[in-house]
Amino acid sequence: MSQDGSGVDLETSVGYLLKEASSALRLAMEEVLRPFGMTVTHYACLELLAQRPGSSNSELARGAFVTRQSMNVLLQALEQDGYVTRAKEAPVGKALPTRLTSRGRRSLEMASAAVRSVEMRMMAGLTETERSNVAGILRSMVRSLRQSDDTP
Repeated sequence: MSQDGSGVDLETSVGYLLKEASSALRLAMEEVLRPFGMTVTHYACLELLAQRPGSSNSELARGAFVTRQSMNVLLQALEQDGYVTRAKEAPVGKALPTRLTSRGRRSLEMASAAVRSVEMRMMAGLTETERSNVAGILRSMVRSLRQSDDTP
């Protein structure tokens, strides 16, 4: 609890600390991605496409935590710059599958190394045991928050 007895203690609030860590991570990633002409969203889009080739605009938007409209604007720019290709017609429904080009893969390779260095820096103060537990703890938190309200 805060000093005046109301609200939460920001020094110990897990939610606040997660938001602070998220903000610090985003700033550090933006800094290392800038020399590659990328933003975090640009990088996330390329990384998602490397792992999920043929993803639609909607799938990429969900994975990068942006709106479909924002992702569509980004995809148009990435296509124009030669990082991705999109089908001219949807094979099924309306979704236009997107794939990385060789230029996109090369760019992603360099950016991924920079992002890994940020993650290593972020985890530097943790013990080996703490490092191995972090991902599991965060996944558990996400699962708990996504459970429906009627689950005990």
